[in-house]
Amino acid sequence: MKKGELNRSEKQIEKALLDGEFRPLKESDLKKIAEAVARRKKDAVLNIRVNKQDLEGIKRKAKRLGIPYQTFVSEIIHHYAS
Repeated sequence: MKKGELNRSEKQIEKALLDGEFRPLKESDLKKIAEAVARRKKDAVLNIRVNKQDLEGIKRKAKRLGIPYQTFVSEIIHHYAS
């Protein structure tokens, strides 16, 4: 396997690893994470019609947050359903 140069982010991660900043998780913490991921699994499809201006506003907000707009809509629905 050919070795490549690390980018800035990868170098920061490497330094943190070497400095001992990361520690192994406890089994109970791993279980909690796995359960949280399972709860957020998207297993249903929703098709709706919305106002064009509303959709454009959602897309703009999602772009500012740096996430896909469909993920943003899913998070909004999750927030109000909880």
